[in-house]
Amino acid sequence: MSILNYITWNVDPEIFSIGPLSIRWYGLLFALGFIIGQRILTKIYVAEGRTEGDVDVITIYMIIGTVVGARLGHTLFYSPEYYLSNPIEILKIWEGGLASHGATIGILFALWLFSRKQEFDYMWVLDRIVIVVALGGALIRLGNLMNSEIFGHPTSLPWGFIFERSTEYSHVPRHPTQLYESLSVFALFVLLYWLWNKYKAALPKGLLFGLFVTALFTFRFLVEFLKEDQVAKEATMALNIGQILSIPLILIGLFILFKVWQNPRPALPGGKLPENTRYKKV
Repeated sequence: MSILNYITWNVDPEIFSIGPLSIRWYGLLFALGFIIGQRILTKIYVAEGRTEGDVDVITIYMIIGTVVGARLGHTLFYSPEYYLSNPIEILKIWEGGLASHGATIGILFALWLFSRKQEFDYMWVLDRIVIVVALGGALIRLGNLMNSEIFGHPTSLPWGFIFERSTEYSHVPRHPTQLYESLSVFALFVLLYWLWNKYKAALPKGLLFGLFVTALFTFRFLVEFLKEDQVAKEATMALNIGQILSIPLILIGLFILFKVWQNPRPALPGGKLPENTRYKKV
């Protein structure tokens, strides 16, 4: 095979280390998702009459919901037998193992708590937060690429990657499914932000959230056909765990979009916010 027919990928997942402290690409990109997302969310909140303080509070809820949900999702969805027998291992996040479906559930629950505590409209919160969640998801998948993990089946396409740091799969080019997902989710981020920037409070409630959930997990369902199994038991399954978990989320997104189409309502009557007021439950 000609060297022009594939891309050799041998990036060190560690950026640098100082003594026992190690800075890795995955951790940096994960953190950047929250840092950049906070700045974007601040712009959104201020433009619609909220305060930077509200963003600081919701960021804390988001971090906890993301990390706890993603970790519990991985342990319960992919390897429940091992982790329930060794519960202390659940705490070892630094050893890897975060699930995006678990993060979704964790975020939804954390934002429900935030909305209830701060007296915000839950769907308004979800419609705005998915914009920055999409950006964060794109950066996290880039982190997976830097770790040479979660890649696809062998391919003869010219953009196939040989992941040299994977001892088990380093001999043939493979689909860079991390890159596929990162680019698709980044495109979703651009679409969601453009829609918000154009219409803001005049957007129908639920539209951004419905679009995000439907598009994200439909693509996730499809790209899973190109991925290597994440755990051994998936080899005997017609659909893998990621696909099974995506189906109910796709249905939820489609249901919300149907309700939006059936009865579109702006964020507030008149499609704009009162000046110097916070958008509470209506």
